Amino acid sequence: MRAGRSLDSLLSAYRIGARVAWRRAAAAGEAAGLEPATLYLLAESIFAYIDVLSAESAEGHALERTAIAGAAELARRRLVRLLVREPSASVETVREAARVADWGLPRTLAAVAIEGHRPGRAMALPQDAISEVIGELTCALVPDPDGPGRHGELQRAVSEAGLRAGLGTTVAWPDAALSFVRARAALVLAGEDRGTLVSARERAGELLLGGDRALASEFAADRLAPLDSLSAGSRERLSRTLSAWLAEQGRLGPTARRLGIHPQTARYRLARLHELFGPALDDAEQRFWLDLALRVAEQPGQL
Repeated sequence: MRAGRSLDSLLSAYRIGARVAWRRAAAAGEAAGLEPATLYLLAESIFAYIDVLSAESAEGHALERTAIAGAAELARRRLVRLLVREPSASVETVREAARVADWGLPRTLAAVAIEGHRPGRAMALPQDAISEVIGELTCALVPDPDGPGRHGELQRAVSEAGLRAGLGTTVAWPDAALSFVRARAALVLAGEDRGTLVSARERAGELLLGGDRALASEFAADRLAPLDSLSAGSRERLSRTLSAWLAEQGRLGPTARRLGIHPQTARYRLARLHELFGPALDDAEQRFWLDLALRVAEQPGQL
């Protein structure tokens, strides 16, 4: 086992040895004039002994395989912690840990933050992924995450396990900690939807807005302050109208269709918005910031 050889090769050697021993013992027994019954008993004893020896060897091989696998698993879990810890470990320390874990450091990797999973439980992560429990989450490090079929493989694993997970951005292995930070942030966007894998790359805009939630909330409140004097119903209607108008680049007809209202109603609401926001609606830069403020306000927990 330690030399990397299979159990089959050992058992085959036993069988060959038993046959050779029996042929020689039989020849010597015949030359000595032993009774056939005695030789038959000797043959039975030889092969019975080989059966016992094979069973003991198989058990020993399995125990050693388990011990080696356990040691390798511990080494890989330690490697995960080294790669995602902050401050980061030295390059030399990580390289040595990777050597002990028998895990080649990949050119690129991505962290996956998984809620509710524990290493060792049934979850079909890629075979070359390594994982460890970090706090309340499991962190899996996946080499070459942008390779063909990799994202689909991860999505299936999360979906089949009925878990929630966030996929961090693709980074060089020394930046694994950054990928894990983004994976945790992406996991938050999964909400309560089980079987969901949220990609930080695909939701980068939302993660950017959520980077400093307090500041984003203050920004949105400041930009949308003209709506504060309205009733809750009017504020909600005008907010939706402003969002649709910005999305349709100021075109009245498409705005009305998007909202499912009569163009005259849309015209009235837009006139009211111009009263509230004044010149800001005629300035391209101000419209950009208003659109951003509305997006922040639409995110749960922002306002």
